[in-house]
Amino acid sequence: MKYYFLTFWMAITGSCIFAQESEQRIHKLLDNWHQAAAVADEEAFFGAMAWDAHYLGTDETEDWSRDEMKVWAKKIFQRDSAWDFKKKARNIYLYEDGKLAWFDETLNTWMGVCRGSGVVVLTSEGWKIKHYVLSVAVPNDTIDAYLKLLK
Repeated sequence: MKYYFLTFWMAITGSCIFAQESEQRIHKLLDNWHQAAAVADEEAFFGAMAWDAHYLGTDETEDWSRDEMKVWAKKIFQRDSAWDFKKKARNIYLYEDGKLAWFDETLNTWMGVCRGSGVVVLTSEGWKIKHYVLSVAVPNDTIDAYLKLLK
């Protein structure tokens, strides 16, 4: 009975440690990704994305594969800063197999507060961004004025 409990306890605590380490690595991946854009480090920015990553930006036309985004952003990454998004908050959710996670984050940006969400996968090179969606957060109190602007 003691052996069973010890094995069970080790499996649970080992799993918790693995989950905490994965969460820390994902936070670092995303923080570094945003920082790479802030300092226009094109190699680090796109290197953080999986080869088949997909990015949805705030404009409805911004629906790109990683390589399509690379072409679109080429001139932007020639500046001192591509864009500078600062994390306000982030939640990470790890799938039970430990190789897939999804997240949501709130960001301070030049557009005001934005929300980002996405999927990351564990690869042989570490965690990579597989899918990312950026959207502008519109406060409920200002939605009517916002809708008038769209017309």
